[in-house]
Amino acid sequence: MSKLAAEDKFLDLSDYGRSFGRFLANQLKNTSFTPIHVTILFGITGLIAIYCILTNHYLLAGFFIVLKSGIDAADGELARLKNTPSYVGRYLDSVFDIILNFLFLIAICYVSKTTIWITFLAFIGIQLQGTLYNYYYVILRTKSVGGDTTSKIFEYKSPRALPGESQKSVDILFAIYTLVYGIFDKIIHLLDPEAYKVKTFPNWFMTLLSLYGLGFQLLIIAIMLPMGWIEYIVPFFIAYSALIFVMIGIRKII
Repeated sequence: MSKLAAEDKFLDLSDYGRSFGRFLANQLKNTSFTPIHVTILFGITGLIAIYCILTNHYLLAGFFIVLKSGIDAADGELARLKNTPSYVGRYLDSVFDIILNFLFLIAICYVSKTTIWITFLAFIGIQLQGTLYNYYYVILRTKSVGGDTTSKIFEYKSPRALPGESQKSVDILFAIYTLVYGIFDKIIHLLDPEAYKVKTFPNWFMTLLSLYGLGFQLLIIAIMLPMGWIEYIVPFFIAYSALIFVMIGIRKII
């Protein structure tokens, strides 16, 4: 099942790992590997990338960061192939992402000797950027006829567990998810509280917005590291956050 109806599909610049993700999922569909196993694998891949940053192997770090994005796409693809949607997988994926984002920046902070408070500001900026992308994307997915509905626009309470997963696991991961993402969701909803009323977004706008997708953010880091620009990564993402207001302004105009 596609996440979007055919007419709502757009060129997602952050989703460059999708082809590899589909390939990997197809290799695993007849095995005992589950989407959760794949999620854990992308978490391990991210940790390897962090180790490479700390040991100044920036080209390898960039490789594993991009590989992480490809594996990250595979868990959802495998869930669709095996017809095993899962709230546990959905929340675990997101929790791993935010932990890895934080650790990426902390590793960059340590190696580049960037001030920790400036690094925290960049982390907040990255999360707000990704939240804006996810906010509009989930709105589009929810309104799209025949699209995926595992994610919700507003997540105020733990959903009912799907077949094959325990309610306790869903509740625990939902609590962790809301703890680490809740403040960012609230800020973005406050900045554009009427967005959920929109029926759809133009494809070109979603493509532009995908510059804030996690995959594209990680691609920027993966390129800047081997270029020798590690000390500019944190300042870049702080400045990059200014586009949040540009994106919201365009959304309101269209």
